[in-house]
Amino acid sequence: MPELDLTTDVVTLTQRLVDIESVSHDEAEIADAVEAALQALPHLSVVRRGHTVVARTDLGRDERVVIAGHLDTVPVNGNLPSRLEGGILHGLGTCDMKGGDAVILRMAATVPEPVRDVTYVLYEAEEVESVHNGLRKLTESDPDLLEADFAILMEPSNAGVEAGCQGTLRAEVRTRGERAHSARSWMGDNAIHRAGEVLARLAAYDARTPEIDGLTYHEGLNAVGIRGGVAGNVVPDECVVEINFRFAPDRSPEDAEAFVREFFDGFDVTLTDLAAGALPGLDRPAARAFVETVGGEVGPKFGWTDVAQFSALGVPAVNYGPGDPTYAHKQDEHVPVEHIERCERTLRAWLTGEETA
Repeated sequence: MPELDLTTDVVTLTQRLVDIESVSHDEAEIADAVEAALQALPHLSVVRRGHTVVARTDLGRDERVVIAGHLDTVPVNGNLPSRLEGGILHGLGTCDMKGGDAVILRMAATVPEPVRDVTYVLYEAEEVESVHNGLRKLTESDPDLLEADFAILMEPSNAGVEAGCQGTLRAEVRTRGERAHSARSWMGDNAIHRAGEVLARLAAYDARTPEIDGLTYHEGLNAVGIRGGVAGNVVPDECVVEINFRFAPDRSPEDAEAFVREFFDGFDVTLTDLAAGALPGLDRPAARAFVETVGGEVGPKFGWTDVAQFSALGVPAVNYGPGDPTYAHKQDEHVPVEHIERCERTLRAWLTGEETA
């Protein structure tokens, strides 16, 4: 089993984590190393579920916060081992999200008496189907381990705060017709032509832009796929338009579904995926203090992340981590060293109540 030295600098620790291959469903080695390193710290109580490791302080503070990150990566693509060049750390997982994991482990090891109690969560299987997601499993098996006033998910966010997240809905809008030979098309009913009305409604869609906790979220309703047709000489009897609705976190999943069904009234709508968003909760004391420590700049999260898992438990959450998310999953995945070091300074200041250097 590889050993992790949590007293080393955060960049070296990131490299060490990156060089432990941990593609989804193969996190045993890195989880073993993380568990052993955290078990050696007397100020933490450590629990393991599968390949998810939870470490907690229990100092009786007025607030408890969760700081979380996933241990798994997408498959290797010729981008291991890591390499450090010109202030940029390259390699699989550097951005998504072992830089953030290294910051978490450094906080766990070097801030033994934080001003607010902390639950550190390093979990498995974020990059695959949600049924395997270690954080989701914890919400079901041990929700008490995730009880908190505020949570930070260290997904890459360019070392800036992105609050909450949008919900996401996927559906199929189906039109039906009647088959006929294309040489006698008037004897049939072209389902693809009927889909023109579906596309017209989408083209005329006026996006809602609600303001929540001072942040403006921008919803989106789009066709993301279309299929239909039987053969080159047949009028098709069915066409399916696949749509994706990204909705602001002030809508419940039920509200989002009702909106989509009303929007496509008159058509056959089949729901295929639905996940709630997450409210930012920036009015919470821990959240306000964190935003002040970061410098007061906060943006909305345009997308879905595991902060929604916390929101389902009534815990407001933000995304905050090193790295540009547009490089996640790419062969040239990388993270600026400055991002990792800045995130470490910020979290240390927030957890100790000191000013950032």
